[in-house]
Amino acid sequence: MLQRSPPRLRYLPNVNKPIKMPKLPPLKDEKLLRQALTHRSYANENPHEGENNERLEFLGDAVLGFLVGELLYKRYPDMSEAQLTRLRSALVDERQLAKFATQLGMGDLMRLGKGAIKEGGSENPSLLSDALEAYIGALLLDSNLEAVREFVQPLFIAVADSIVFPPSDAAPINLVDAKGRFQQWALAEFVQNPEYFIIDASGPDHAKEFTAEVHVNGMVYGVGKGRRKQDAEKRAAEAALRKAGGIDE
Repeated sequence: MLQRSPPRLRYLPNVNKPIKMPKLPPLKDEKLLRQALTHRSYANENPHEGENNERLEFLGDAVLGFLVGELLYKRYPDMSEAQLTRLRSALVDERQLAKFATQLGMGDLMRLGKGAIKEGGSENPSLLSDALEAYIGALLLDSNLEAVREFVQPLFIAVADSIVFPPSDAAPINLVDAKGRFQQWALAEFVQNPEYFIIDASGPDHAKEFTAEVHVNGMVYGVGKGRRKQDAEKRAAEAALRKAGGIDE
């Protein structure tokens, strides 16, 4: 039995259809392939092995944001701009991208330095999500936008549908993200917006970690960590919501 929520959405997916995980599309350019899979730690230890994947990651992140936004815009015609933004944020979240990268076998393909390997880099969500974004950037340069679209859409459709149309026995997923929900709580309780502060940036270059605090009414309500500043702020908001009783684990 399907739960047809949220209201007003006209699209109803066939959630019983088996999901076949796509494979990584091959790249014709071997240099691009090596670069996409080369983490900074490996490039630092092997300076003659070419460029690391950070520039490709930048490109892939931008392309991914566009293509996922395009997919959601067309697939859910009754969603508001705010809902679309929050759904896209959930889909391109580091943890979700790392799941895709793991399913695609990227952990075994990444070229990592000795320190990153010792620290379990092949299973590190930050490194995995970066590698997937870099591969998407490389695929764009190696072929064209349509090839990237054909690869990306099957990855995200089933996950998006599972969020928008959860099974009837599952708790509905709120499309308002943690920062949005905590803002609503803070405004209701104190008529103030939360303030986020990055209080620390630690770790080696290949595993940089930021720590964020969220303050309301002069008090610290949550602390969170993440590879990106926005991820750290999101984790801080999640911690604040738990403290305020706004979400269940």
